[in-house]
Amino acid sequence: MASHAEEPNRRDFLVIAGNAFAAVGAAVTMWPFIHQMNPDKSAQALASTEVDLAPVKQGQAITVMWRGKPVFIRNRTADEVKAANATPVDKLPDHVARNANLAANAEATDANRTIKGKENWLVAVGICTHLGCIPKGQALGDEKGEFGGWFCPCHGSHYDTAGRIRKGPAPRNLDIPPYAFISDTKIKIG
Repeated sequence: MASHAEEPNRRDFLVIAGNAFAAVGAAVTMWPFIHQMNPDKSAQALASTEVDLAPVKQGQAITVMWRGKPVFIRNRTADEVKAANATPVDKLPDHVARNANLAANAEATDANRTIKGKENWLVAVGICTHLGCIPKGQALGDEKGEFGGWFCPCHGSHYDTAGRIRKGPAPRNLDIPPYAFISDTKIKIG
């Protein structure tokens, strides 16, 4: 008995070709909708930012914007670094460094909140960890709080010169964003 295996005929070809045409048409139709979900060029440009630190003198601080957030950059004095190093971690309300450049469980020592060899530079996201206010302490004449760092007048949180919470309702230290020195006087955040 002969096998009755069907040979592809014109109808089978038309069904396959029609389905393939429909699939390609659907993909072409969906592409604009899928593509519009990608971030635009202005958002991609904010993913990282370079900051020239040359004009920032010792004891001064600047604020830059990164991803829509203020970032505090302070060129700390030797006394500020010394005071931050002298604070034992067990005296801090938050023992975690909160440094995106280190492991999530790194201790909140001053060394773990800066970059080795550049300890005078502190780079921290300038948003209070209590309710998202912006602490004072960046501008000349701003109240820096009891520990010489930043003070959030909204609810009374005090941060030290390493951006660590020392007193008040804020539950966490100021976050340290991912950053690196690309030269002696320039950093790249993000």
